[in-house]
Amino acid sequence: MNSTPVHPLKEIEIALQRLPNGGGLPLPAYASDGAAGMDVVAAETLTLRPGTRHAIATGFAMAIPAGYEVQVRPRSGLALKHGVTCLNTPGTIDSDYRGEVKVILANLGDEPFDIKRGDRIAQLVPAPVQRAAFAEVTTLDATARGAGGFGSTGIESDAVDETADTAGVASLSGIKLR
Repeated sequence: MNSTPVHPLKEIEIALQRLPNGGGLPLPAYASDGAAGMDVVAAETLTLRPGTRHAIATGFAMAIPAGYEVQVRPRSGLALKHGVTCLNTPGTIDSDYRGEVKVILANLGDEPFDIKRGDRIAQLVPAPVQRAAFAEVTTLDATARGAGGFGSTGIESDAVDETADTAGVASLSGIKLR
């Protein structure tokens, strides 16, 4: 068995320009061979108070090839441990944008969260973009779901067998709701 990871998609090259505030910071990079996203770090130091948000500088701009976008996604550890996440997730960086990449972070937790220059704050995931054209029609084809939305497919469920073995199954009962 071959232990070398196989990546089925061809790697694309993204031109990256380091900005003056990005000096000495690592470039976005994959933390492991199987990582889907490249870690990106903060180019500034600040405290994110509970209930606030801030567009955090990264110290670089990039030129994404036509036909691609780069998605900005949250780091799961920041979200779980501190309630800090990206807004507008996934955020899209368009191929024709040439300004500084910023990450919109929000503190949904109860405590202030300190961000230091060089801290990993998000992940970047390059992705192909499928273009579309809308065709206006007078009616749409019928489906079993119809116009049901916002949870309509999850309303009905089979009864839960509460006598079943639940070892290893996590409970949400300990989560504090606001």
